[in-house]
Amino acid sequence: MLLEGLAVVITPLIALMKDQVEQLRRRGIEAVAIHSGMSRREIDILLDNCVFGPVKFLYVSPERLHTEIFTERVKRMKVAMIVIDEAHCISQWGYDFRPSYLQVGVLRTQKPGVPVMALTATATEQVCEDIMEKLSFGRDAGVYRRSFARENVSLVVRKTENKERKLLEVLQKVKGPAILYVRSRKATQDIASWLTRRNISASFYHAGLEVDDRTRRQDEWIKNKTRVMVATNAFGMGIDKPDVRVVIHLDLPENIEAYYQEAGRAGRDGQRAFATIIYNEADAITLRQKTEQAHPTPEVIKKIYQALANYYQLALGSAAGESFNFDLPDFSNRFSIPAPEAFAAMRKLEEEGFIQFNESFYSPSHMCFAVDRTKLYEFQIANARFDPVIKMMLRVYGGELFSGFVRVSEMQMARALQVNYNEMVSILNHLNAMQVIVYEPVKDKPQVTFLMPRQDAERLPLNIRRLEERKRLVMGKMQAMLDYADETVRCRMQVIQEYFNDPLARACGICDVCLTRKKEEDRSGLDELQNEILAVIKQRPIPVEELEERIAPRDRELFVELVRELVDSGVLRYDEAWKLNLSAQ
Repeated sequence: MLLEGLAVVITPLIALMKDQVEQLRRRGIEAVAIHSGMSRREIDILLDNCVFGPVKFLYVSPERLHTEIFTERVKRMKVAMIVIDEAHCISQWGYDFRPSYLQVGVLRTQKPGVPVMALTATATEQVCEDIMEKLSFGRDAGVYRRSFARENVSLVVRKTENKERKLLEVLQKVKGPAILYVRSRKATQDIASWLTRRNISASFYHAGLEVDDRTRRQDEWIKNKTRVMVATNAFGMGIDKPDVRVVIHLDLPENIEAYYQEAGRAGRDGQRAFATIIYNEADAITLRQKTEQAHPTPEVIKKIYQALANYYQLALGSAAGESFNFDLPDFSNRFSIPAPEAFAAMRKLEEEGFIQFNESFYSPSHMCFAVDRTKLYEFQIANARFDPVIKMMLRVYGGELFSGFVRVSEMQMARALQVNYNEMVSILNHLNAMQVIVYEPVKDKPQVTFLMPRQDAERLPLNIRRLEERKRLVMGKMQAMLDYADETVRCRMQVIQEYFNDPLARACGICDVCLTRKKEEDRSGLDELQNEILAVIKQRPIPVEELEERIAPRDRELFVELVRELVDSGVLRYDEAWKLNLSAQ
């Protein structure tokens, strides 16, 4: 904001990109986003605004960097800073490598002397070095990092055959807002319903919901109208809720990087919070199988690419930069391809830079005038039947329509013009065809964008060596996640710190492994605490919060861990009212 000119921010996350642009605009800061799924005409207008207008932030997805329309315009922009978000994507050693990120280095040559900043929350030492090399950072470049340790977050892993019972125990012990991550969309709905039936306020969230539904559920959770959000990993990016007390994974995450990001949504207010994995042996087997399935053979990748070309009836050499709505169930049925196989192959096509696949894509209707005020007035005089429409647009949305795209509601305009919705859409399309306005109707379907012209599937230039290396890398990361879950000796936070080569790695004192060690070191004190707990519960069943209040333990974490151990061993049990009882009663 202090520098003269605009900041170009490269990020692969379209949903987060749009969220940040909206937040900046609400603060009166001009920002625009360029990404797949936008028409060339829309991109043209937005880039013009970056050259001639007061734009301070230009968010752009990496695949747009090497397009002619962008490279020509960026030369004319007053660029104050280049920022690479999610910078681990540039490294083939990163968990989320994207070849399109390799184009980022080219931007430095187009804008020599412009300061460059690369940001990531999850980079190992090897990834950091790769980022520095790919972005041509010199030896004098600064590397700024903070410790990966979260001193207020207690990491816990529970291996159990009764995951649902353990889930209820966690939610009963840890009060306050919660995020519960599961792998499938169906599971989000099933578990949210199951929790609701047990009087725990819960909602669910996944990329397949209508955007209005997703927004409503998210808002209700942020405002604490709902306590638990049961979600796939589509939930959480850009969510700014500091008081999340517990993040629970009911399926094993794919790797430590993903787990660290998701678990890190707990306790951002600095108060005590928990990150808990609840799993069983079958989950470990499932994770291994899913990781294997996520790396299809080159033959399968080529088959899916050909099916995509047939699905959209694309000629060789066509469709570069074009985006299409995508329906995975329809695609799978039409070509008799199992949906998981198609999904995995499309992710590999994206990794190889042929397509971009956005599972969840929402872009509200927006428009702007394509002519200046003088030309618009002349059009109104020459086309009297459109005069009421244009006056209505100016009345509802004002002069902003001349300076850039404005989010619009067809229903609101239809009411103002006293026509039905379909008539309004028809009028807007007509004015768009006459090049008086640029109208981009709402998009809310998954999108496939062809980043390269349609190739001959048989000769698809796949990087076989890189695909094999990626598989070895991902399998290694999966094994590191399994090892973390099975850890019983080393502090969990220390394991994560060492994984990221954090030189400040030390025992946290509050994870389940550290607390078990504490118990072993202070057995006599624990025996005394256990006797006190049993004596209180012997008098009458009691909620765990009241028990803690009665005993007032010096070490709360140790108290909670001891109660859990007594429940797990069958000495204590929870009744239907979630009061602790002696099991013999």
